Amino acid sequence: MKEWVSAAETNGIAVQVQQAAASIAAREVDKQRAGHYPTLDLVANVGSNKSYGSTSFGLLDSDSKNIGVQLNIPIFQGGAVSSRTREASANRAASESALEAAKRNAALNARQNYLGVVNGLAQVKALKAALVSSQSALESNKLGYEVGVRINIDVLNAENQLYVTRRDFAKSVLDTLMSQFRLKAAVGALGEEDVSAVNALLDPTLAQ
Repeated sequence: MKEWVSAAETNGIAVQVQQAAASIAAREVDKQRAGHYPTLDLVANVGSNKSYGSTSFGLLDSDSKNIGVQLNIPIFQGGAVSSRTREASANRAASESALEAAKRNAALNARQNYLGVVNGLAQVKALKAALVSSQSALESNKLGYEVGVRINIDVLNAENQLYVTRRDFAKSVLDTLMSQFRLKAAVGALGEEDVSAVNALLDPTLAQ
């Protein structure tokens, strides 16, 4: 169970989503805090000007190209950066809490469905034995009815018990398969091949 729980806390889909959200929230804090930091920008511009001059040359063309660096040092922005940083920090704390909640929920689901699979397999095994017993009881009652030591109601009761056991066996198998599905989903390992394998087991043409 420990391995399944550990995998669920790491690989569960909900956990991965919250992990990504927490990472984004942490980066947002750094982004907002960077509003206090100086920035250095590369600045470039190109210009062209055409004008009529007073000389005999007539139309004059002039081109200009400039490139340089620009240093910006924020002094005070009315507390806007600090406010946005506090908001981002609160969002990060909320995301981290949501991540822990997702891990706890994934671990709980893994434990519950692991026990569902283990208990389900034991129940399937027991009901399979009960199914053999019920079938034998029905055949015994039919034989007893034929030789006159059993009455019709005995045969009907045996048939009813056989059908009830078949129903319980089928339900137990399906419940165990669903627990297995949920367990694999809890650890992010449920795939199309799992569904296809169960579909093959449930295919009525194969049951025939």
